[in-house]
Amino acid sequence: MTLFVRIALGFVAALVLTIAAYALDAVFGMHAVSQVDGTSKGLAVTAPVQILRDARGVPHIRAANEHDLFFAEGYAEAADRGFQIDLLRRFVYGQLSEVLGKAALATDENARTVPVAALAQQQYQHLNDRDRAMLQAFADGVNAAYAREATPVEFRLLLYRPRKWMPQDALAVGFATSLDLIDSWDDIAGRIGKGARLTDKCYDAPVTEGLARIANPKHCDVRAALASELSDPRPPIGSNEWASGAAHTTTGRALLENDPHLRLQLPGVWYLVDLQAPGFHVAGAVLAGVPGVILGHNDHIAWGATNGTVTSLSVFDAPAKLDPNAWTFETFHVRFGGDVTQRYYRGAREFGATVNVLGRKRFVLVRWNAYATPASSLLAFEQLSRARSIEEALAALRVYPGPTQNFEIADTSGRVAYHLAGEIPNDPLWSTGIHPASDLAKTYAPLPFDALPHVDPARTAIVWTANNKIYGAGYPYRLSAAFTPPYRAYRIAELLRARKTYDVAYFSSMQMDTLSVGEHELASFFPQLKSWDGRFTPDSRDATAVYDLRVAIAQGHYTFGEALENARAHRDLVSSYTVDASPRPWGEAGAIQVKHPLGALGFTFLNGTTLPGDGDSYTLHVQKPAFSQSFRAVWDIGNWDAGGISVPQGESGRPGSGHYTDEAADWVAGRLLALPYSQAAVDRAAVNRLTLSP
Repeated sequence: MTLFVRIALGFVAALVLTIAAYALDAVFGMHAVSQVDGTSKGLAVTAPVQILRDARGVPHIRAANEHDLFFAEGYAEAADRGFQIDLLRRFVYGQLSEVLGKAALATDENARTVPVAALAQQQYQHLNDRDRAMLQAFADGVNAAYAREATPVEFRLLLYRPRKWMPQDALAVGFATSLDLIDSWDDIAGRIGKGARLTDKCYDAPVTEGLARIANPKHCDVRAALASELSDPRPPIGSNEWASGAAHTTTGRALLENDPHLRLQLPGVWYLVDLQAPGFHVAGAVLAGVPGVILGHNDHIAWGATNGTVTSLSVFDAPAKLDPNAWTFETFHVRFGGDVTQRYYRGAREFGATVNVLGRKRFVLVRWNAYATPASSLLAFEQLSRARSIEEALAALRVYPGPTQNFEIADTSGRVAYHLAGEIPNDPLWSTGIHPASDLAKTYAPLPFDALPHVDPARTAIVWTANNKIYGAGYPYRLSAAFTPPYRAYRIAELLRARKTYDVAYFSSMQMDTLSVGEHELASFFPQLKSWDGRFTPDSRDATAVYDLRVAIAQGHYTFGEALENARAHRDLVSSYTVDASPRPWGEAGAIQVKHPLGALGFTFLNGTTLPGDGDSYTLHVQKPAFSQSFRAVWDIGNWDAGGISVPQGESGRPGSGHYTDEAADWVAGRLLALPYSQAAVDRAAVNRLTLSP
């Protein structure tokens, strides 16, 4: 999400001066840690709960009932990520300026275009009793940790304390990712006048066609396709996933891989957890500030997801007469400044937004199912966590509202399956443009679940997606204005075709693959770069030159044709981006520091490690500040103590914890770290033992 870029706009001088006065206390707070051993008594649990932490600080929570389980999960998340979840809450509610001052006001005003607070309240009211109880228990655990654990250093630096966590706040925090993943009104407006492409047909690799029928670039005009794909200045977004049925594995069990690409940040987007109560056991990754598990496995199934990159909403020109009763006013309480009031349009089915179309501002109305009929995705993920087969998982996805995702599922029968899920309006524009106001009278019903692209469960199935076009010829719906370029999907398919059988080690090695098929093709047109092997490895200087070439084309310094026709232009291009005619190794040129949101405000001591350049936006090993691998997981289905999951930095958001950046070396080396699941494995791995007691 753009939160961490936006708050880097700065801080007011008065706040900086105030912080300086409390510097000593802040330095002391750098070493504050949460309790991980012993017993914490007097808590709102019905029986003692154990939080066992392994060597990297991941909590394995064992409780006598689900209320106590989710209370303990809330407690652990707030103890480790207390500032992060409060900052996310403020971001989605448009309340950053209450603590960051006027510099964050524009971000807040933009955030309240969507009335997240009201929508989260509506979602909460429509949940069943079990889900509401889960959110309440989680909230009680968060508040208990806020009250008992040492104050995180960020709160000390900013001189405020978090307000009480409410059960609806977890639903609101989920909007942060939803808004980041949808094809937004700004995206649609940005396509006007530019046309819209679906895919690079030369490297098309739709999962519904199977491995044997993917594109062959040798029989295609790759030059024309590259000219279209690589001239787009927007960074390609995405995630990777692939899975194999037991018929193709060395163990006779299914295998499933997932590495979602989100913003590279510290603390990380995901919080790893293992949750167990009678009749319920699930492990994997959850978004910080949310209960349960979002991506992972239980005793019977594993699941992963990538963004569908499909139509999410419809945008209309505003009619001449708007409903006067639909206008509302929002008040912003600005720290070190007065209150500011802003007006918003919120009708029954559409909300108002201002977009930029060909350099001019335009007021439009946005129709989005998450606004018109708010429904939380929490129910679907809660049901996924309890599913005992692929069929039960698919039943859960039928009620999943979005953001639209490509779900892969594997179960202990050895089968794997794929299904696109989430509400997709059958809008004939497919996000390529803005409807006239007269179309507001029309209704674009969501496509039926069974009509969405899918691969049926089978032990022989092999599935994969990477935000690419997922259907082949003959599919009746377009679904998207433009899928992400298919280069990663093609490379996944290429590596899967290279083996007859797979194991955890091979899937893990694929996650580190740095060959960029699109940029390798680009380089082949230039004599100076023909010897490059297409890999963005740390020692490669040609990788840096090709990256600079692609960026220059995308930014309009050269057209693809001009670069092809003028070798001198290419030589000048290389030297203009480097100190001399010899580019730096990619490990230096592509290096990225993992940053804390307050690092941009001068608190650089909160920043994380610097990762060497290794892969880029078009490789399977994606590593860029925006949309990098946010975790890497491989699950050996049924042998849950094998495989594992790794994150770029560490589990904790506390710099003094020892688990702030402790996974960085393993991440760079591509080591897949185990997530103990069986009781015996958890007991062996336990380094810390904390009991939460009534």
